[in-house]
Amino acid sequence: MARVRLHFTPQLRRFLDAPEQELEAGTPREALDQLRDEQPRLAAYLMDERGRVRAHVAVFVAGRLLRSAEDLDAPLVDGAEIHLLQALSGG
Repeated sequence: MARVRLHFTPQLRRFLDAPEQELEAGTPREALDQLRDEQPRLAAYLMDERGRVRAHVAVFVAGRLLRSAEDLDAPLVDGAEIHLLQALSGG
């Protein structure tokens, strides 16, 4: 398990209880699963009932956008930072 820090954008913190937090997780998926257990309202905004990241959410680890389900299972290193933000679209 790695000690990681979760960061949330101001938009998420404005509407949901989303303080930065540290936790221990082996993968980004494990970190999100812990979030679901500890803060179900926030997790429901970020993930669907199957545990998939919603289309309007972007997850970055060490500055890299996670694009696939396999990315969520990549091992985390100690001190990793996970950034969760609303994905914007439009033209």
